[in-house]
Amino acid sequence: MKHTLIKPPRLHQGDLVGLIAPGGRTNDASIEKAVRNIEALGFRVKLGANLRAVHGNYAGSVQQRVADLHAMIQDPEVKAMWCIRGGSGCISLLSSLDYKLVRANPKVLLGYSDITALHLAFYRHAGLVTFHGPVAISGQSDYAREHLLAVLMDPQPNYTIPMALENSRRALEEPHFAMRTATHGQATGPLIGGNLSLVSALAGTPYAADFRDAILYLEEVNEEPYRIDRWMTQLDLAVGFKNAAALMVGICDDCVPEDPELSLTLQETLDLHLKPLIVPAVSGYSFGHIRHQFTIPVGVMARLDTERQTLTLLEPAVA
Repeated sequence: MKHTLIKPPRLHQGDLVGLIAPGGRTNDASIEKAVRNIEALGFRVKLGANLRAVHGNYAGSVQQRVADLHAMIQDPEVKAMWCIRGGSGCISLLSSLDYKLVRANPKVLLGYSDITALHLAFYRHAGLVTFHGPVAISGQSDYAREHLLAVLMDPQPNYTIPMALENSRRALEEPHFAMRTATHGQATGPLIGGNLSLVSALAGTPYAADFRDAILYLEEVNEEPYRIDRWMTQLDLAVGFKNAAALMVGICDDCVPEDPELSLTLQETLDLHLKPLIVPAVSGYSFGHIRHQFTIPVGVMARLDTERQTLTLLEPAVA
């Protein structure tokens, strides 16, 4: 079912933020760091009731993690839900979530990596704009903080995001931080995507990303190039990169082959998929498992400009 897009209310200084762990398990040290990070931005914090729960590698059972999400959604005092980390396990929650509840109580959901599963599900089944951005334990650079707060607190009809100079400087020694354009041009469409392995895992399910006519954004970390090739091929077979408005790949950190002599490099692997495209296609943009990352509002209309190396949001992401 296609839902009309809805946007959560903008955040204000002093708002209450719910800290949740819908994926991987956490610990007291991480919770303390996350609380400090959130309070440093001028918000108050409410801890999820099951935040410290442990079930194997997960932050509690599926039922415990769903209960925390639903409780934060239903709490009228909570204005945002900030995921403490990614990890794994969010995909297991999708069939148990109440999407009518999500739509009836729109509020900010923030995180990245494994949180991709929630972003895509909320977008597809509730029509809610959510935010692919830092997790609560992320180190907050000035660049990340500036673009996070601008998107969440200061709605503008147009907002142009330049890529981080810090990443370009790092590219001098680490080539995968460099911005590269496989196909030049401008493209406009809604922003759809996230962590590559999660977007791929959801292909063929009721929560899959339909990125036709969309700006598809993808990022990955700590994966060998052959896996990236497999996942990108799966998405290409499932929907077709040629059917996207554009393809924007972030900085894929630590994605090096175990044996370089028996593998394509990361860039050669990406080129297999990007270079044949007619639609604009880029890599090395400032998002992913990196310190200097901008926040991406899922479902919001945007324009990618490969010449200027910018992404412009063409509407406010919050109400």
